[in-house]
Parts: sequence; C-alpha cells; structure tokens
Amino acid sequence: MNIPHAAKICLNQDPRAPDFVSDPYALYRQLHITGVPVFWEDYGFWCLPSFDSVNGLLRDRRFARLPPVGHERPAMPAHLKDFAAAERHSLLCLEPPEHTHLRRTVNRAFVGRQVNQMANAIRAMAHHQLDCMLTHGPCDLLTHYATPIPVTVITQLLGVPESAGPQLIKWSHDMVRVYTMTQTVQEEHMANLAAKQFQQFLQQVIDEKRGQPGEDLLAQLLHTEHGEQPLSDHEIISVSILLLNAGHEATVHQLGNAVKTLLKTYPVDNRDALFAMLADDTQCDALVTECLRYDAPLHMFTRYAQEDVTLADGTTIRAGEEVGLLLAAANRCPDRFTEADTFNPARADGGHVSLGAGLHFCVGAQLVKLELRIALQVLFERLPDLQLTEEPQYQDAYHFHGLTSMQVSWDQPGNSP
Repeated sequence: MNIPHAAKICLNQDPRAPDFVSDPYALYRQLHITGVPVFWEDYGFWCLPSFDSVNGLLRDRRFARLPPVGHERPAMPAHLKDFAAAERHSLLCLEPPEHTHLRRTVNRAFVGRQVNQMANAIRAMAHHQLDCMLTHGPCDLLTHYATPIPVTVITQLLGVPESAGPQLIKWSHDMVRVYTMTQTVQEEHMANLAAKQFQQFLQQVIDEKRGQPGEDLLAQLLHTEHGEQPLSDHEIISVSILLLNAGHEATVHQLGNAVKTLLKTYPVDNRDALFAMLADDTQCDALVTECLRYDAPLHMFTRYAQEDVTLADGTTIRAGEEVGLLLAAANRCPDRFTEADTFNPARADGGHVSLGAGLHFCVGAQLVKLELRIALQVLFERLPDLQLTEEPQYQDAYHFHGLTSMQVSWDQPGNSP
C-alpha cells in the first residue's frame, strides 16, 4: 500500500482484509517511514505508530479510557444491554477515583496470592497437557496445549470450577468480538447472550463463596480490609470477566505466536542456543520479553482526549476524540529498536508496550510472563524436535492477533518428570 507524504496522512485499510490480518507488520513498516500519526479512515480516528508516541500517550493523563464530560459515547444498543452491564465496572472502562479503589483491591488480591508461588502448579499443568497431547500424536498445539493452560490457571486463581473452563472459553470468544470494532450484529447478539450467562454463572459462584474464607481471588475480593468500602457484586463480576477474558485470550494468542516465532527462528537441527536460553530463567525471561515485543497478542488500544492536545508533530487531537495506539507497530519502531523486524532475545534495547503502561498497565503482567516462561520451558524440554506440519494462519481479527491453529509433530518425546 502506498501512503503519500502529506500534512494529514489518511489511511484506508480494511482491518478484516486477509492479507492485512496475516501480516500487519508490512503496513507498520510504511507507517514508520512517515513517522507521524495517520487518520485511519476505516475506524474514523487518529492512530499513533511510533514507540515514543504510544508509550508517552499511555502515561499521559490528558488521555483516558473514557471521553470527557460533554463528549459521552452513545449508549450501547438495546441488544447489547447485558454486555454493557458486564462492562460497566471493568477496570478498562474506569478512571480515578472509581478506578483507584477497584485497582487497589485487585492488586492486593494478586499480591496476596503471590503469583510466583503458582509456578509449580503451572509447571504441573503444562506437563499434564503434554501427557494428554502425546496420546493424540501430531495435533493442533493451540487446542491441546496453548489454550487449556491459561484457562486452567485463571480459573484456579479466581476460584471458579475448572470444569467450567470450556464454557468460559466459549463465552470469552463470543464477547471479545465486540472489542474488535468490526463485529456483525449477529456477533453482537452472541456477545450479549454470553455476557448474560457469564454474569449469572459468576453471581452463583459469588453467592456460594460469600462469608467463606479462602485464598482465591474471588474470596479476597469479597473480603474487605477494616474501614474499607466493600466491592459490590457487580464490580466483582466485571473484574472477574475482564481477568478471565484478558487472561485467557491474550495469553493463548501470545503463547501461540511465541511458539510459531521460535519454531521458525530456530530450525529443529539448530536449537542449542534456544535450549540454553530456556534452561536459564533469566535468559528465558528475556526471551519472553522479546516474544511479547516481536509478535504481540493485542495490536490496538484506544484512548479519548480529555482536552485539545497538540502532539509533537503538530497533529491536534480534539477533546472527546478517540485515538488508536498501535501497540504492535510501536514494538517494531526502528527509532526505538535496532533491526526492529528481527527477533533477537539478546538485544540490548529490549522492551515493549504489549502489556500497556501507566494507569492501565496489565494487572496480570507478572502472571502472564510466568505462564509464558514455564509453558515454553516445558514444551521444548519435552518435545525438543517439535516442528510445524503446515503454515499457521492468523485468525480473522485485527485487534486480537493470534493463530487459528498450529499443526505440529515430533519424533522423540521426552518423559514427564
């Protein structure tokens, strides 16, 4: 696509076009040549592609997740009533002071759970899933490994029955379509039904847990510190849905993207460097960081200007206007990263904005990185000669960048410890 140099650069790119979905980085490279924001006609708002602009705006309190007073978004249509109710108290839809109290309570629950203590449980899950996968022979890695691990982790963390995992995955898939801003009316009806059933399920779990001690996150959210205002059931339900959706969707996509990258970067007969990195937790953390940078699971996040703001290049975002932050484009910004399109776990200029920054930095970031590190370590420890049997394809969704499947095979599986 040819993007002209002009005072106002307008971009026409269908976000559901197959070529674009399969390789959005080709467009990002062209955006980086211009070095300025672009007005994405298909969405109707300005989008920022550079690392400095995205990272800066994520931390800029002149931009928020909600429009300023007097510029409220139109109400959701009636057929999305239950979806709107599920979103009403989501951390991603709140700003201070409401966000402050809710985020503090959730943070305390995560700290109280001490995420690092989940390492042994996550490792056991990974080995269990591989044991099951080996009985199938060559199969889809997403179905048999990348999907069940995150959903099991998040159900255990929240304290909901693990047997509900398959249903939670279906509800999650149905709901996140609305976040892509390219959904159909039929998909909106499916999302609304999923939101209604999801809320009913969580209300039942909350009622059963009320007044009972427990270490899981739901039990801790139901418990309040002395003198602290308790969270309402609606707030707890919204937070739980966010954690389940984000904790499942993003982690599954990132694990799939990471494995694809590693299989293509390190051929089966040349993996000594990969094995060395995986065997060392510090080096493996750097590997995970580079996977998050190189092929992120979320490509766009939006903010609203709270006042008229003129950016460094002279572009003015008016109060109430929405702006798109192209996270994955920022991660490949040549002004920030040397050889930005090259996968390099040893790079000295590591980093990314895949988990956000500032007020809305991913609350589960520590857990996500821990899951990825352990899942990759166990996978290649047990299946050192893992290889693709066909080229993976990305699903028809721009915002959530992940594969539809990953068909793999292996010759010599290792034993479970």
